[in-house]
Amino acid sequence: MHKSLAIHTLLIISFVCGAQISSPSASAVRFTRYPSLPDIKHPVFIFCNTSGNVKGSLEAQSPGGSGTFTFTWHRWDVQNKDFSIFIKTDPNTVKSSLNNLEEGGYRVQITDAGGYDTSLVAWVHLDRPYAEARLQNFTCDYVALSGKAVADTFYYYDPVNGLPVRLKNGVSFLWSSIPESAIPYPSLELNPVTYSPPLEDVVYRLQVADSFGCTSSSSFPYTSIHVKADFEVNPTQGEAPLEVTFTDKSIRASRYQWKFGDDSVSYLKNPPPHIYYRPGEYYATLIVESQHLCIDSVRSGKITVDPSELSIPNVFTPDGDGINDFFIVKGKSLRNLSIQIYSRSGMMVYSFQGDGEQLSDWQGWDGCINRTSIKAAPGIYFYILRARGWDDKIYDGKEYRGFFYLYR
Repeated sequence: MHKSLAIHTLLIISFVCGAQISSPSASAVRFTRYPSLPDIKHPVFIFCNTSGNVKGSLEAQSPGGSGTFTFTWHRWDVQNKDFSIFIKTDPNTVKSSLNNLEEGGYRVQITDAGGYDTSLVAWVHLDRPYAEARLQNFTCDYVALSGKAVADTFYYYDPVNGLPVRLKNGVSFLWSSIPESAIPYPSLELNPVTYSPPLEDVVYRLQVADSFGCTSSSSFPYTSIHVKADFEVNPTQGEAPLEVTFTDKSIRASRYQWKFGDDSVSYLKNPPPHIYYRPGEYYATLIVESQHLCIDSVRSGKITVDPSELSIPNVFTPDGDGINDFFIVKGKSLRNLSIQIYSRSGMMVYSFQGDGEQLSDWQGWDGCINRTSIKAAPGIYFYILRARGWDDKIYDGKEYRGFFYLYR
């Protein structure tokens, strides 16, 4: 019989007979596609070999019945292009197995005393995808990673002509880090560059997986050199003079420059509270530099110093009930203020003039004549008011002269 015809007949018998070949410890299984024998599908058992120490195993099972069989194993010889390397024979049994197998092809011939004779073929692939992660480059502004992701290659051989056939295998990958940090397109870009570099030390990791579900990984530690400018502002709004505290929250900063938005500058890590005297809107900027000369800056949100304003009451009731007991001019962002209060007869019953802390501590007129214990009589009183805001607005003139009522 012609060699190719004999092999073809043998393979068809092994495919349809009741005997079987398997590998319970395999990670995955694929099937051959021989160019010369497209209808024959031999299993290719894949064993994930990430550690490099994994070996293959095969198990052949008899077709059944009550008798015993003889199992004769051979290995594919790449040079001779056939299954000619003898391994072992197991007589008088119903199953036989091979362990600690290297990559390659294996055939088991199963026979019995009654004339049963068939062969089963399987291929063993010790799959080991390759991953390599390393640091490509880094500066103050970015970190560039470099990776390799390679799927393992395996060839089985056409039993008719001995030509190699490549087993199809794909590869995917995923970059990550611990602690988590920004990595652009971690499953699409094998050499990613992040312009949001980590602000703490991380371990970068590249995980590689192939079509058979086998994985490999590679990692390396990265010591951060990057700096981030950050600070808190409190308060962000109020009347002048507004005292604002700036608290540094920067990471890895060693030199500081604060610009408060009003031509004032500080080089301290935590500057003393800054006072904004003029009403308006301000933005503070912090510029920091690390020991590695990396620079970063950040600008605050809006700091609002309220414009000056006055609110003059037209009545007060100094009756000691704790409600509206003082005649006081309510104002914002006032630099100084003076007021004189007169009775209907023209007698001055109260006056005040002050700025700074005096103005801040002023509680108003309590209804007693010239700070004595003599209580002013109920009725109409007149005031003359002069004030100046920190925005240099002048409060003077007819609209700041008027009257109010005192009730008891």
